[in-house]
Amino acid sequence: MVIRRISSGGEFEAKIGYCRAVIAGGFVHVAGTVGQGDDVVAQCKSALEIIGAALEDAGASFADVVRVNYYLPDRAEFEPCWPVLAQTFGDNPPAATMIECGLIDPKFRIEIEVTAVAPT
Repeated sequence: MVIRRISSGGEFEAKIGYCRAVIAGGFVHVAGTVGQGDDVVAQCKSALEIIGAALEDAGASFADVVRVNYYLPDRAEFEPCWPVLAQTFGDNPPAATMIECGLIDPKFRIEIEVTAVAPT
């Protein structure tokens, strides 16, 4: 099996020992991603932009996503993100899970990870 790793060049990839995405076994696995912004919606949009770039580097798109996990420290902040998520995934909604949990830094309000079908 061929494994291809995609780095975003972010400072934490080397510090922690991970990469933004890995293509393996017919799938694109995109690491948990946080975004920048003053509120959860801005951070959600930013995280999706980063994820979208990783998917594009892998030759995939949001239409290829089959699984998404959302992690939020406050589940009440999930609903304001719904319109952004519905627009992003459109007619190709993936299976999804939302988990309320602590994130690496309190300034982060949402972390998103996805799995997509890899291009053939």
